[in-house]
Amino acid sequence: MPTLLLALAVISTGLYAGFMLIFLTGIMPALARLTDEQFVTAMRRVNEFVPRAVFLAVFAGVVVFPVLALVIPVEGASGGRRWLIVAGLACAVLNHFVTIAGNIPLNNALAASEGEAPGAVRQAFESRWNAFHLLRTLLITASFALLVTASVT
Repeated sequence: MPTLLLALAVISTGLYAGFMLIFLTGIMPALARLTDEQFVTAMRRVNEFVPRAVFLAVFAGVVVFPVLALVIPVEGASGGRRWLIVAGLACAVLNHFVTIAGNIPLNNALAASEGEAPGAVRQAFESRWNAFHLLRTLLITASFALLVTASVT
């Protein structure tokens, strides 16, 4: 069971890191080429569709599975493994903090900006959202690397 929990921590974190990376390197650069009105509309739709069951399960899993892997440790595992899991969990928690304190408030402001000038809405949103997103992508990628390392030590 402990090995399964660590594997689930690696899988959920890898899925989430991949999602963040695709947004960073593919989706946001593609959306950057849209007009202000198209960009604002597209991001509103993305923000409506992303937080659904599968995403929320993965989002929760990047914290829940490492916690469980710490609570039910593998017998005979090194103390270094435990610290790698703790560090991976810390990066995941920081990622969630950035998401909750940075990206979600911007998403909510975007949703509430119906009827406002698309250019002004985009200017208040895009660069700040992208900066927060870069930070959370780096954090969850670090979390993934730490958990992978923990799983092979």
